[in-house]
Amino acid sequence: MSEGAAAKRPTIMEVARLAGVSHQTVSRYLKFNGDGMKPATTERIRTAIEQLDYRPNLVARAMRNRRTGRLAMLLPAGTAVSALELLAGATAAAHEAGYVVEVVTLGGSPQTWPQRALELSDSGLFEGILSLTRMPLPTQRAGSVPIVVSPDYDDHMRGVGELADASHMAEIVEGLAAYGHRRFLHVAGDYAHASARQRRQVYLDALRRLGLESHAVADCRWSAQAARQAVLDLPPGSGVTAVIGANDLVAAGAMRGAWERGWKVPEDLSVTGWDNNPVTAFLPPSLTTVDVDHERLGRRVLARLLAALRGEPAPEEDEPITQVIWRESTGPAPERAR
Repeated sequence: MSEGAAAKRPTIMEVARLAGVSHQTVSRYLKFNGDGMKPATTERIRTAIEQLDYRPNLVARAMRNRRTGRLAMLLPAGTAVSALELLAGATAAAHEAGYVVEVVTLGGSPQTWPQRALELSDSGLFEGILSLTRMPLPTQRAGSVPIVVSPDYDDHMRGVGELADASHMAEIVEGLAAYGHRRFLHVAGDYAHASARQRRQVYLDALRRLGLESHAVADCRWSAQAARQAVLDLPPGSGVTAVIGANDLVAAGAMRGAWERGWKVPEDLSVTGWDNNPVTAFLPPSLTTVDVDHERLGRRVLARLLAALRGEPAPEEDEPITQVIWRESTGPAPERAR
């Protein structure tokens, strides 16, 4: 914006004149979003703000009262469906506490990220900084706002920490064993992801502990086509009666492969997935899967930042964010193995 345009930026006094109220009333409206004010007054102020295209000066406000009502959440460049749900939970929790959340994408190399977090902490634009990717906490200067690190994503937006927890894979194996299954196939994910590596390892560990057999681990790299082919390639008499998928997509591919071979799910082959994609509840048959409550995780990490803002200890976090959902795609092992 040019200097001339900046000079014409409307002021809070102009908003007050157009709305027919005092500038203190406009300030109160902006600070509390109109809560506790008469509806007619809030409507006049809102209309005046829209007509004038007024934008409050956050830096000036912060210099006056150290409050901006804004929190920053830092994420690496990249995309992850889970991040949208996590941010929804964090945003809702922030709103309930009287804050709004702004997402800041971290560019450059990871080595520069602590300095970027420190710059944001010193900027006066935010009251707290929450990094959802791992970084060493920078040494903060006096007067800087808190920085909290919750390492839920790696440098490439792949889930780590709780998002990569694979402990429920053991529960799936145990449940299938209770159904009489003894020989399994694992259609695995992309091992660049900690979640794929850990699900594979827990699967193998659980089979070993229970004295069960793995026909193979098919490295499918999250590909439904690769999982379909893995089932089509099972030799006659393989003895496989259950396929355990690293996520719902490869599980769907396995179900397709079973259908093409003329096998019924779960009568001939039980299949499980992971992630609880909404469509899995409507498949015929519905898919046994693992639900990951990303919104709860978002609320949980936001609670850590709020505790830091209040000078309180981090809240207890003993409730899991994952659970197995048993559905129609799993059942008793067939009496005669193929």
